[in-house]
Amino acid sequence: MDRAQIQRAKYAVREEVWALLERNHAVPGNVSGRIPAFVGADSAAARLAEHPAWRAANIIKAVPDKAQLPVRAWALREGKLVYMASSKLATEKPFYLLDPEKLAIPPNEAAERRAAARVAQPVDVNEMPPIDLIVCGSVAVNSEGVRLGKGAGYADIEVALLQEAGLIGPHTLIATTVHPLQIVNEVLPESEHDFRVDLIVTPDETIECPPHPRPPGIFWEHLAPDSIAAIPALVNRKPSDR
Repeated sequence: MDRAQIQRAKYAVREEVWALLERNHAVPGNVSGRIPAFVGADSAAARLAEHPAWRAANIIKAVPDKAQLPVRAWALREGKLVYMASSKLATEKPFYLLDPEKLAIPPNEAAERRAAARVAQPVDVNEMPPIDLIVCGSVAVNSEGVRLGKGAGYADIEVALLQEAGLIGPHTLIATTVHPLQIVNEVLPESEHDFRVDLIVTPDETIECPPHPRPPGIFWEHLAPDSIAAIPALVNRKPSDR
């Protein structure tokens, strides 16, 4: 498939999963176009917290989506440092540092996206330490670790930035928390810039995915000029020949 065909195939899967979740009342209302804030997200976070990789991690990078709010709150309650991407990576410094020892508000509140933007310390990639564990959101995922986000591409850019900065390596575990209905038993379309997850966690199950090489960094040729211009971290790192 060419790039346009891959995008159409991804969109079809997303539409199917969004509709499935809504029909089965697995989400609170309409979730089309978003990472689903699914029923049982708290239980999935609790299950993730039992995994050895979580227990060993001191520094976690998490997406700002509501579905992963319980994960961020759990990490802060356990005293872990949490780096959370700013909304759409639109800030000059694209990550927020949530340090539980310096928070003036409770972890459950600080983990909320808007509250984090108020109380967290903004940081650039070059101000971050190596990451122990990444937690991302998904619309759909299969047992091979192939995932589909909502289609905006921010999660891929976040991981690519960390990869290029040497803050994650081939053994840095990437996990996603999802509702069981988001796990599909089919081959999912993927592009060369897409990363796969190593761990899928639902409220009832933990799935270890097979190892798979990760993209080496940012695929500039896949990014439209207006997309680059909207993300300061990309503008500041764009090669001179682009």
